[in-house]
Amino acid sequence: MIVKLPKYASDALNTLHKAGFEGFVVGGSVRDILLDRPPKDFDITTNATPEQIQKVFDDTLYNNNFGTVAVRVFDTDDVRHEIEITPYRTETAYSDKRHPDKVEFGQSLTEDLQRRDFTINAMAFDGAKIIDFFSGKKDLEKKLIRTVGNPSERFNEDSLRLLRALRFAAQLDFHLEEKTLAAIIKHAQDIEHISGERIRDEIVKILKSDDPLRGFWLMHKTGLLSYIIPELERGVGVIQNLHHIYTVFFHNLLSLQFCTSDDPLVRFAALLHDVGKPHTKAGDGLNATFYNHEHAGAKMAYEIMRRLKFSRKDCERVSHLVRSHMFYYNRGEISDAGVRRILKRIGRENIDDLMALRIGDRMGSGTQKEKPFKLIELERRMRLLEKDPMDTTMLKIDGNDIMELTGLKPGRVVGQILVALLEDVLEDPSLNNREYLEKRVGELSTKA
Repeated sequence: MIVKLPKYASDALNTLHKAGFEGFVVGGSVRDILLDRPPKDFDITTNATPEQIQKVFDDTLYNNNFGTVAVRVFDTDDVRHEIEITPYRTETAYSDKRHPDKVEFGQSLTEDLQRRDFTINAMAFDGAKIIDFFSGKKDLEKKLIRTVGNPSERFNEDSLRLLRALRFAAQLDFHLEEKTLAAIIKHAQDIEHISGERIRDEIVKILKSDDPLRGFWLMHKTGLLSYIIPELERGVGVIQNLHHIYTVFFHNLLSLQFCTSDDPLVRFAALLHDVGKPHTKAGDGLNATFYNHEHAGAKMAYEIMRRLKFSRKDCERVSHLVRSHMFYYNRGEISDAGVRRILKRIGRENIDDLMALRIGDRMGSGTQKEKPFKLIELERRMRLLEKDPMDTTMLKIDGNDIMELTGLKPGRVVGQILVALLEDVLEDPSLNNREYLEKRVGELSTKA
C-alpha cells in the first residue's frame, strides 16, 4: 500500500532526517491512513531531544513535562499547521492509574511503541515504510481492538484506556479481542480514578461516532456504565406500558441510535430523555404510568452532565431538551395560540433538535415511521408561526414604557404586566401594537 502524507507532515519528517535524527509518524494518523480515513492530525516521534528539536525547526513551542514540542509548519497552500514532535519515551509505574510517575526519554522506536495502548495505534511510518512490531495491520484487517502486550498492565497504566477501547469500537466498527474485553470487565471500577473531564471527552467522541449505540452497549456489558452513568443502568429490565415494546434502558439506547441529529448534545439528550422513568413508574403491566418523568429526567440529566464536567450552558441545553420532549399535539385540538405557547415553552431555536429527539424516541419505541402526519403538521405550523412574538422582548412596549405610563417603580408588578400583555399577543399577534398595549397597560395597572 502506498502511504501518502500531506506535504507539511512529510517536510517535518524530512527536516528531522536531514538533521541526522530518526523521525516517524506514529499513532492514530498511521491507523487512519491505513483505514483510508482522513487523519485529524499528525504526531511524530524521534530520537532527538526537545532542545534538539527546537534547534532544527524555526517556529516551536515547548512548555510541558512530557518532552512534546509543538512545531508550526506550512503546507503548499500557505496554511500553517501544528505538529507535535515527541522524543522516544519510556514510562515507569502509574501509581494513580492516570499518569506515569516519571517520564524518561527512550533510546529506540521499539521502546516508544511498546508503551502505547492498542496495536492499531502502535504503528509508525518513516516516510517510506510502515513499522509494525505488534501486528497492528493484522488487527486492522480483523477489525480488532487489542492492547499492546498484557491488557491489565496497559489498563493499570491509564484507566481511561478502558473507555478508549470502547470508543474505538464505536468509531471504527471494530470488536474487542477476548483478553482485552476480559481485562476491561476486570478493571471496570478503576474508571473512578479518571477525572470527569477526560471521561466527558471520550463520551462526546462516542456520541459523535457512526455507532454510538455500540459504545454505550459495550459500556453496559463491561460494567463501565454503572460507574459512569449509573442512572441509565437503573432502566435495565424496567418494563414500560402499551406504547413501548422495549425496556426503559434499551429504549434509551435505541433512541440515541435513531436520533437524526449529528450534534452530540442532542444525541445525549436522546439517550437521557427517559432516564427519569424508573424513578416515576407507578403500577405494572400495560397500564403503568410515568407521570412527570420528563421533569425528573431533566434534573437527573443536568446532574449527570455536571458530574462529567460539561459546561453549565451544555447542561442547561440538554436538560431543557429532556424536559421538553413530551410536548402534546393532536390535529384539530390546538389553535395557533396553542402552537405559539408550545413554541414559547420549547424555544424556536430548539425546534430542529426536539424533532430529531422525537424521531429517535418514536423509532426507539419500535414504530416504523419517523414522523406521523400530526408531527409533520405541527412542525409546519411552527415554521409558519415562529416569527410571531413569543416573549416579552418582542412586544412593542417594554418595562420602561410601562413605568412611564403608570408611575410604577421597577419590580414584580411591571413584570406581571408584561407577562399579561404577552398572553394577549400570543392569542392574537395583531394586538402587538402600541395603541392596544398602552390601553391594556392602563387596565392592568388599576388591578395591580
